[in-house]
Amino acid sequence: MVFAHDTEASLLAAVALVNSAEPPDTMTTAAQLDAFFVAHGYSGGRTHDDAELAAVRAMRAPLRALLTADRDDAAAQTNRILAERRAVPQLVRHDGWDYHLHATDPAAPLADRIAVETAMAMVDVIRADELSRLAVCGDDTCDGLVLDLSRNRSRRYCSAACGNRVAVAAYRARKA
Repeated sequence: MVFAHDTEASLLAAVALVNSAEPPDTMTTAAQLDAFFVAHGYSGGRTHDDAELAAVRAMRAPLRALLTADRDDAAAQTNRILAERRAVPQLVRHDGWDYHLHATDPAAPLADRIAVETAMAMVDVIRADELSRLAVCGDDTCDGLVLDLSRNRSRRYCSAACGNRVAVAAYRARKA
């Protein structure tokens, strides 16, 4: 394991949220936001309205900037996110999870909780100098993000579809 479970979970959720903006956009309905919320184990309150969906969608660009920044810029962005949202880290247990960090009130808006949890995860990434585990997809036709949690740092594509597309193109180029 490279990072603590809550760090990995927050990074995976952030990458999934950022990648939801890639065509076709997969975060356009309340049902898609509900599925994201459940899939990534978020806790706390929800409003289930269009404003919440819009706020979460608006987080995609700032999170992309954070996850693709160099170390110094990522540190500055992380500090800004935590300060703007008055993050106060606390150890909590809930829903079968042992102690882990939360830094916002469970009643805070979902977009703020996503931003703070991602920033808290980036604290670990920056301190461990592991930003190389975050990259843009190796498929030149895709701008998706890749979170490489493998031991040998071999992950290059955001999805199997991108990896397959590149492999098929290389095969066809060799046969031509």
